[in-house]
Amino acid sequence: MIPYQARSKKVPGTNYGEVMRNAFGLFDEIKKKTKRRPYVRSAYFKKEKVFFDYFREHLFQKLPKERMRRLKYFKAAVELVRFSRNDPVSKTSINKGKEVVYRFSGLTAEKELFFVQIKEDKRERKYLMSFFPEK
Repeated sequence: MIPYQARSKKVPGTNYGEVMRNAFGLFDEIKKKTKRRPYVRSAYFKKEKVFFDYFREHLFQKLPKERMRRLKYFKAAVELVRFSRNDPVSKTSINKGKEVVYRFSGLTAEKELFFVQIKEDKRERKYLMSFFPEK
């Protein structure tokens, strides 16, 4: 798996409030472009929409320190979803039949490795599940 080299840096901020404000400011820009559910179009999936439905729900299950660590990669993760054509690692879900989870890897402008997970359901809709740095 070849990581995508993003041009974006990590979201700036030293505490949870700053990082949250900056990351969700970027999310609000994406949200303003549509009247319905926020999405970005993915180059890898031939310009199909990748929705953000499960992203917030999954993120707020984490502790605040982990949330901040993940939100720092928001801008680079969205860029990866939009522009990456590199092949991800994919797994089919054993429990739910036709669900497939794709894991893309990327590098920020500071050369830090991170991963983005996208879930494809039975109806072939894609959802951004999470993104996280390498441990």
